[in-house]
Amino acid sequence: MMPRWKRSKPRSEKDAAASGGGSGVSSDSPTAHSTAVASLRAVSGCSPDAMRTTAVTQDQAPSDPEAMRKLAKQHAEFGPLGDPSHLYTSEHPGGEIPDPVIDEPPYFVVLTTYVSFLVLIFLGHFHDFVDKWFRSHTYRHLRPQNGYASLYSDFESFYTRRLKQRINDCFERPIVGVPGRHVTLLDRTTEDNLHFRLTGTTTDTLNLSSYNYLGFAQSEGPCTDYAEEVLRRDGICIASTPDGGITKLHAEVEDQIARFVGKEDAVVFSMGFVTNATIFPAIMEKGCLILSDELNHASIRFGARLSGAAIQVFAHNNMADLEKRLREAISQGQPRTHRPWKKILVTVEGLFSMEGTMCNLPRILALKKKYKFHLFVDEAHSIGAVGRHGRGVCDYFKVDPAEVDILMGTFTKSFGANGGYIAADKAIIDKIRCTNAGQIFGEAPSLPVLAQIYSSLRLIADEDPLHPGEGRERMQRLAFNSRYLRLGLKRLGFIVYGHDDSPIVPLMLYNPAKMPAFSREMLRRKISVVVVTYPATPLELSRARLCISAAHTKDDLDRILQACDEIGDALELKFSSGIAGGLREPLSAHDSSKGPGTIEPPRWSLEEVIARGTHDANRPLY
Repeated sequence: MMPRWKRSKPRSEKDAAASGGGSGVSSDSPTAHSTAVASLRAVSGCSPDAMRTTAVTQDQAPSDPEAMRKLAKQHAEFGPLGDPSHLYTSEHPGGEIPDPVIDEPPYFVVLTTYVSFLVLIFLGHFHDFVDKWFRSHTYRHLRPQNGYASLYSDFESFYTRRLKQRINDCFERPIVGVPGRHVTLLDRTTEDNLHFRLTGTTTDTLNLSSYNYLGFAQSEGPCTDYAEEVLRRDGICIASTPDGGITKLHAEVEDQIARFVGKEDAVVFSMGFVTNATIFPAIMEKGCLILSDELNHASIRFGARLSGAAIQVFAHNNMADLEKRLREAISQGQPRTHRPWKKILVTVEGLFSMEGTMCNLPRILALKKKYKFHLFVDEAHSIGAVGRHGRGVCDYFKVDPAEVDILMGTFTKSFGANGGYIAADKAIIDKIRCTNAGQIFGEAPSLPVLAQIYSSLRLIADEDPLHPGEGRERMQRLAFNSRYLRLGLKRLGFIVYGHDDSPIVPLMLYNPAKMPAFSREMLRRKISVVVVTYPATPLELSRARLCISAAHTKDDLDRILQACDEIGDALELKFSSGIAGGLREPLSAHDSSKGPGTIEPPRWSLEEVIARGTHDANRPLY
């Protein structure tokens, strides 16, 4: 079943005349026009009053139903800007960067969360014990057979079979079309939460599950048009590795990336995970030390292990712990021999994908000047999404990119493409081109993908003369949307992790039973969200990860706040004490010293949150 904007099929003149004679309604009649307006409202998810202020009204809209359907499609992928006040510039206000404040749930919630997991684990083992006796055929592939050990034991698959399978309907929902402002889900049914069957129908939902930060996931627009032009003119790919030769467009993208992030040179990969997995073996070796943030992405950990270097982990964003490990590494040297380390590399992410926190880059650079280590910053989620000019955390904190040795990023988030890049001094990039397995053995990015990267990067950098200011507006819309939703959730009483300007908004759920309940209730309200638990997060810190986009409108965010407010009351998710924000007045130093028990928790009404949200989101948050 097609999305609603595609369901009308072209008809011949004969069919049109026949159907027109039967219904008495022409395509340009007021009834058809009203139907098209109603379709636009349905896709946009707005009320008639909201449509008058944020989108096209019936009086202002084109009278052609086909034009209305096209407009509905465009708004389903990228919503219109409602008001100039819905823009904000993402940058650090200056001054000391405090450590993040983490709000803790009540002890009762923590206790019941652990008890819930213990009950699930006990029931899972009990079911395994019974099934091994009465349904042994289901375990045949998990046991040794004919003298061969099983490659995948029942213990290793316990979590997947007995915990994740209970909520499988909340994951890997198939979609069709563009994952823009709205995403169309393919409806499915299941009897065992293991085997699913498509029903043939679809559901249009508001999309909070995609890393479409700047809204470039569009089927129409300057980026898509240029990618299509390159595809028709040059084909799909050159069937070669970068080591064997690259196209002119490939070289232009690398040069543009280097200029954009403020480095001498850059190299582009066809996959983001491969970028991290292959960069560390190319620059680190045995006798080197990698200091990695404990919440770094799996690709960083994988690449660090492949390098053969020693790896130490420091507490997330904890500069005191990092300095302690640096002092110990420099003073003690390598284990047993105590020889000095050949190189020490500190690796952090600019914006952490599960926490929504930014690395404390200014304090890391202060330690770098003191202890003389190399610095690797993964900007997969921050490039294009934060900073006045969208150039990542260096831009956000007003730091010279030359102070960071290696900048890594991906094109799968803000750019609406795929692949990754490494930007550094020319000597480093030359070494990577010669020794990196991803460059020697991996394929070059396809030409349409390079075209998408090139065109979106020109928009972000405001270098496209045909669309001046479009990239800047997208970045400012993203910053406003992130602050507005985060502030609203805190004021409603939810515990929300992350930085105020982060487009990743983790809403804490804790209890394992509340994950599927939250996901299903949001889907029932036609909102797609991602719920995350172990092993991506610690066992007791389950959450819903809301991914904000510049494509969302303020009405979308109000709709999300309303849904979260209703579900939060039903599932009792409002645990916030107020120490991390959301209070009616700023927290004084005297009040904070007394502890969270003396603070009145924020429990604003939805009407208050919406009424004050726009004004307060454009001010310093507290």
